[in-house]
Amino acid sequence: MFRTALRNVLAHKARLLMTVLAVMLGVAFVSGTLVFTNTVSDAFQNSSAKGFDQVDVAVRAKSQEDKGNTISRTPELTQAMLDRSAAVPGAAHAVGVVSGFTAIADHHGKLVGGGFQSQGGNYWGGKDARYPLTSGSAPHGADQVAIDARTAERAGYKVGDTVRLSVDGPVLTPTISGIFTTDDGNVAAGGSLALFDTATAQKLFGTPGTYDEIDVTADAGTSQGALKAGLDKALGTKLVETTTGTKLADDQAQQISSSMSGLRQGLLVFAGIALFVGTFIIANTFTMLVAQRTKELALLRAVGASRRQVTRSVLIEAFVVGVVAGVTGLVAGIGIGAGLRALLGTLGGSVPDGPLIITPGTVAAALAVGVVITMLAAWLPGRRAAKIPPVAAMNSVHAKATAKSLVLRNTLGALFGAAGVAVVLAATTMDGSDGQAPMGLGAVLLIIGVFILTPLLSRPLVAAAAPVLRIFGISGKLARQNSVRNPRRTAATASALMIGLTLITGMTVMAGSLQRSIDKMASSAIRADYVVSMANGNELSPDVDKKLKATGDVTATSPLRNVYSRIDGTGESLTGVNGAAIADLTDLKVDGGAFRVGGGQVVVDEDTATSHGWKAGSRFTAHYEDGKSTPLTVSGVYEGNELIRGILVDSATVTPHLTDPGDMRVLVRTADGASGAAKDRLEKALGSNPAIKVQSKQDLSDDIAKMFTLMLNMLYGLLAMAVIVAVLGVINTLAMSVFERSQEIGMLRAIGLDRKGVKRMVRLESLVISLFGGVLGIGLGVFFGWAAGELLGTKMATYELVLPWARMGVFLLLAAAVGVLAALWPARRAARLNMLAAIKAE
Repeated sequence: MFRTALRNVLAHKARLLMTVLAVMLGVAFVSGTLVFTNTVSDAFQNSSAKGFDQVDVAVRAKSQEDKGNTISRTPELTQAMLDRSAAVPGAAHAVGVVSGFTAIADHHGKLVGGGFQSQGGNYWGGKDARYPLTSGSAPHGADQVAIDARTAERAGYKVGDTVRLSVDGPVLTPTISGIFTTDDGNVAAGGSLALFDTATAQKLFGTPGTYDEIDVTADAGTSQGALKAGLDKALGTKLVETTTGTKLADDQAQQISSSMSGLRQGLLVFAGIALFVGTFIIANTFTMLVAQRTKELALLRAVGASRRQVTRSVLIEAFVVGVVAGVTGLVAGIGIGAGLRALLGTLGGSVPDGPLIITPGTVAAALAVGVVITMLAAWLPGRRAAKIPPVAAMNSVHAKATAKSLVLRNTLGALFGAAGVAVVLAATTMDGSDGQAPMGLGAVLLIIGVFILTPLLSRPLVAAAAPVLRIFGISGKLARQNSVRNPRRTAATASALMIGLTLITGMTVMAGSLQRSIDKMASSAIRADYVVSMANGNELSPDVDKKLKATGDVTATSPLRNVYSRIDGTGESLTGVNGAAIADLTDLKVDGGAFRVGGGQVVVDEDTATSHGWKAGSRFTAHYEDGKSTPLTVSGVYEGNELIRGILVDSATVTPHLTDPGDMRVLVRTADGASGAAKDRLEKALGSNPAIKVQSKQDLSDDIAKMFTLMLNMLYGLLAMAVIVAVLGVINTLAMSVFERSQEIGMLRAIGLDRKGVKRMVRLESLVISLFGGVLGIGLGVFFGWAAGELLGTKMATYELVLPWARMGVFLLLAAAVGVLAALWPARRAARLNMLAAIKAE
């Protein structure tokens, strides 16, 4: 039986090619995902480990609890501590580290790199082993700075150039004294690093004479553990904590691995989708192959083969196909992993240098996926073939499945589908977080139900296309009849395309609806023309609000200032605002009371009011970090959103309780509204500071939408793999259908149907099957998009369902294009059949 199975594989090479391709693509996606994520993770971990080469023990200050005011204070690392660290037995030398946010502008005044990754620090003395110089010299004095080589290359800077930068304050214009290389993970991720001499860095980022961290290097022969123990003894463990360089590197590696796990899981989900789609194709292929060899298998039974042996022969064929697909998929996956890494660089991402990582686990996963998926898909057709009575099969009296045999399948599908719809609808009535799991379960049940019901659904939907198919005469009529002749096969072929389009349509509906809700949120919640904030999310200096007020065409401003307090025994954040202007700068719907902020009157969002049991007229006391308190009265309750929520208090009431006031955002209204000229004037008033963002309402909306757009485009690219697998499925089904109907096609040719008519028949059949899958996929996608939106609407008051009719039309055209392209080779093959040879074929 083993030799028989191998001979069958070799005898049907062309028929199994599409199956190998379908499995190979799924395996390639899985192995490519593993290679890509392992390579990137390893590159960052190696880069991180290099960054700790100069650190054997790191000394950091411990946070101290001030029990009187319940405030956590962090002591400063002084020069005396640095000197004691350097004098510890076994210490080769110690370096004081200073760091903080530093925004670097390019030649056009725009921020270089991501705001959160824009960092600054100190260059240690005339030479710093952490940052080897590639050109120039170490920075000296407040008018010199050294920048990393990646930033210099991106922005076009060289030694001697003047650079604009900001360190949470006014714009500085130092000269670039040197350019250095670094293994800093932030720089590798696309950020920037600017280094000053130590005295300048201390003045810019903290307090003169103090450090954020002390890095100590051990003498030869001194272990990190011994050095740590010596530092603990010399400095004490009450004010500082010490960590070995190995521990720091391990912690960083764990963080990188954890951050990569989300990306890995996301990519593997789509690999699973591609494999799920491919499973239908494989099962469909083996079903047709077994059906074509019914007499052959029956003859094996007649000469003594048992049912198990027949099933085993089919599984052996599947095993061979799976091994071939697994090996080729692994090779293709390595190429995909390398391509994804290169693509990440072209999209602006930066990955440290390093080799492609191909682990034994990746190889094992590729082979396991290829073999297991293929054998599972082939098991049911093989088992079904083994049950056919030998005499009945050899005499061709074993009838094919009729519509009556679909009754059980239709009943089961209806139960799954109804259960799925019920669970999804129930999930839409739940809270956002509580409804996620039921929503996922309902979606799976509904997709399974629709897949089971596709043979039943194919007849009315294909029949709906009859008026159009009549235009093509006898070819159109034959195409319609062929589409419904074997509803199971049509269903399996269309389902592959249906799943891909369900996901694409659902995500498009969600993305369009989220974009509309974001636009609505920005336009309905804010009347201000501009929102000013820091690029890295830190607080703005109060001077920003003063400079904006002094600008000629600014008519009103309001800073949003966070103030921490305790109310009713729980921590609560207050937002200080300009009480006289906030009502004119926002457009928040008030559900109870009036929108009045000033003195002891505050307004509260609905969620906060509900959690405390407040309503208009309620009184409470806010206890501040300085130990003082203020009685406050709720004047109104408003509908909060993602931009503005919480307790709004007059800044004059809460600012006296802050030791270092800072604003998260400043709302600005200008006399002539939002315009390019007004934005330029505001930016110039702030010194064209690269660290400060001036955004209109549209800018805010676009900024948030970029995340969804980038994610959607990535998902489109990933789901394209599932669509490609679906195309192969249509090609495979048509090619094998043409083989099955060789005699029929020969008879049609003999009675007058020309080659063009045969090609047209096959193409129209493919088009009908593809459009059937497209209609089901788009319909399910819209339903899931609506349901997910209802769930999201519980967390986003401005959510509004938007149906992207144009894109859905494009998706339907895509399904039609799939049908047309998939039919090219089968149609050509059918038209080239020799009619006499085809008539004599069995």
